[in-house]
Amino acid sequence: MRSTFSLLPYINRSKVKADGTTAVLCRITIDGKQTVISPGIYCRPEDWNGRKNEIKSARENNRLREYLRMTEEAYNEILKSQGVVSAEMLKNHITLNNIHPTTLLQMGEWERERLKKHSEEIDSTSSYRSSMYYQKYLTNYLMSLGKKDIGLEEVTEDFGKAYKAFLKRCKNFGASQTNHCLRWLNRLLYLAVDKEIICVNPCEEMEYETKPEARHRYISREEFKKILSTPMYDKRMELARRAFIFSTLTGLAYVDIMLLHPHHIGTNADGRRYIRINRKKTKIEAFIPLHPIAERILSLYNTTDDEQPVFPLPSRDALWFDIHEMGVIIGKEDNLSYHQSRHSFGTFLISADIPIESIAKMMGHSNIRTTQGYARITDDKISKDMDKLMERRKIQSTGEKPDSNK
Repeated sequence: MRSTFSLLPYINRSKVKADGTTAVLCRITIDGKQTVISPGIYCRPEDWNGRKNEIKSARENNRLREYLRMTEEAYNEILKSQGVVSAEMLKNHITLNNIHPTTLLQMGEWERERLKKHSEEIDSTSSYRSSMYYQKYLTNYLMSLGKKDIGLEEVTEDFGKAYKAFLKRCKNFGASQTNHCLRWLNRLLYLAVDKEIICVNPCEEMEYETKPEARHRYISREEFKKILSTPMYDKRMELARRAFIFSTLTGLAYVDIMLLHPHHIGTNADGRRYIRINRKKTKIEAFIPLHPIAERILSLYNTTDDEQPVFPLPSRDALWFDIHEMGVIIGKEDNLSYHQSRHSFGTFLISADIPIESIAKMMGHSNIRTTQGYARITDDKISKDMDKLMERRKIQSTGEKPDSNK
């Protein structure tokens, strides 16, 4: 029979340390028997929300939530293996197993395991997948020093600076990739501080690389025409081509296409079909009238069974490979990525003089400033604007009427 089990975090406001903080405690209750354990977390009494049992500081509160989650996991493990669990048994298990990583790579693997569990909870693996690469680059750097790992207390600011130089010189990383790797390093060091393995993060003051101004990468109209007129030889490659075309004509990202179901497709009073879907990234609704080509692509896939997505897309990595191959086939000089389809949608609409507010609604942007990023001037738009300028100057100098064909 399953025992009754509860956890109650709280603070003792009468026991405040000289620095103004007090310990957060956790009361474990199993079958009416109680014991108290300390997670090693402190906060100011005024930062404790007694009604919600939370800390106002997001960082400290996340630590508390993680501790409670791990305690629940420990309870379930003991119950499963031994069939019985008491408050003291759980406390002893937590105390004995509360051994934190002491080296940099160990801390990285510990954090990756946490991210893996979190990715399953939120049904998104992007952070977990990225952490694999950051951990690998850190391992590569240590190997270049002839080390298999390094103690957390041995990490210095010079270590961080040398790692940054390694990423730029040996990996040839740009500012964005370098900064992602440095943030991972800092993340591990802050975790070590949280767990009181080290007193301070030695790399806290290290400067990140200055990122160049963001630039959306998109395909040209000529490249899009090549994709439209070049069916792929392989069934999966052809699915990738159609999905890319569909995203170019709707502005939906890969994750949104994965979540697209028949109920997201509707028809208005004029008989015009559209897609209405909340974007995964922003949770903002996107409303997109369907282009005739997009409608034809839809007709080839599932538009009736709402238990299944419209497109039977493969995994992200498999699709990325197919899109890259498609870029090679059409003779694109630089790499073709799936997300360029969404950027191309925004760029094509800007070039067609569609109002930016309408574009923001179609793309599901939470802030119109994001949409304004698509107003990066394309070669076509530069030529068009220059033609307009030349026409105005011609009118001013000669008094001629503008050419109605322009």
